[in-house]
Amino acid sequence: MNPEPDAELRRRLGHVYWIGGGSGAGKSTIARRLAARHGLRLYPTDEVMADHGRRMVLADSPLLARFAAMDMDERWVSRSPETMLETFHWFRREGFGPIVEDLLRLPERPGVIAEGFRLLPRLVQPLLAEPGHAVWLGPTPGFRRAAFASRGSLHEIAGKTSDPARALQNLLERDRMFSERLREEAAGLGLRVIEVDVTMTEDDLAGQVERALGLNG
Repeated sequence: MNPEPDAELRRRLGHVYWIGGGSGAGKSTIARRLAARHGLRLYPTDEVMADHGRRMVLADSPLLARFAAMDMDERWVSRSPETMLETFHWFRREGFGPIVEDLLRLPERPGVIAEGFRLLPRLVQPLLAEPGHAVWLGPTPGFRRAAFASRGSLHEIAGKTSDPARALQNLLERDRMFSERLREEAAGLGLRVIEVDVTMTEDDLAGQVERALGLNG
């Protein structure tokens, strides 16, 4: 009897470690550090979003098509954070298929750490050969504020609108709600969530993620 599709995918992706979480949680920093420490390949999903957008068929991705047709004010100023959350294509499964396609093309050795906010718990969970191969980072509000202040990426987006202050407020609230949703979803599926706050050093966080993924054994 042929294996079920999910079972076959779990087998083929058994060498992948997944690090998800909200924006500003430190996913990229920790993933790079652990990949280097353990000789693993790094797959940063944020860096391939533009490529995935080009590969996606708009007819099959209605939220992406709608988003692409909007100007910057329509995206970030005139809509509520709730609407932004519910209709943002990367938050609603669109674009997860190309991530899986990319991972299936990578060799099984030396193993892969995939990281990014698009790794939604409900999408990753069916692909896990080992539940412990995935972890989500949940940044506290204070940690997120510090991360965004140092990074400035949201300010750059907001600065392209006619009302940067409102756009930034909308973006911050949208991302706060998204982080909360990830926490609840991961916990509801019995997946590991690590709370990230300003008292935690990079060494502390790397150690917790390393242990959660079983990389320290």
